[in-house]
Amino acid sequence: MSAVPEDPAVSEDPAVPEDPAVPEDRAVPEGRPPEDGRPLRRAFIGLGSNLGDRRAELARAMAGLRAHGDVRAVSPLYETEPVGGPEGQPAFLNAVVELRTGATARELLERCRTLEAAARRVRTVPFGPRTLDADVLFVDGVTVDEEDLQVPHPRMWERRFVLAPLRDLAPDLVAPEALDRAGGSVQRVGTL
Repeated sequence: MSAVPEDPAVSEDPAVPEDPAVPEDRAVPEGRPPEDGRPLRRAFIGLGSNLGDRRAELARAMAGLRAHGDVRAVSPLYETEPVGGPEGQPAFLNAVVELRTGATARELLERCRTLEAAARRVRTVPFGPRTLDADVLFVDGVTVDEEDLQVPHPRMWERRFVLAPLRDLAPDLVAPEALDRAGGSVQRVGTL
């Protein structure tokens, strides 16, 4: 049974299972359980880079995420066209990371911001080029609608660069039709 959330902007959806199985061939060993007794949930973070050494930026971000001990799986890398933002941007490298975590969506956002700061991300143009973009995409059973955090990510269903790697990890979340409707082109280019 789910507890009633204290913040009205955060809700738990009891229809979404908290403990979906992950096939062993995709699993990275689970991390340490939360010490505060919070339930472990499946969560997904999207990573992207289109400035500098894109692969190295994503590898550093992965190292930062792995330091928390809750990374479960990592999608293949995709090279993707920029969606939105100024014309003439370089292509992105994108991946999605699956966590099994007791962290809240807010705590995951703070992890993302820490990773972006470590990559010296500068926000000057909306949807502009960046050394690293890290977004909380989805947390099982959790909905957040706050000014600086929306979970599920409000634009993920429009973006093939999110849905293709997310489908690799969680085909239960992304139907083939949703992937077909999403905008942008993607090409699988390896792994991290």
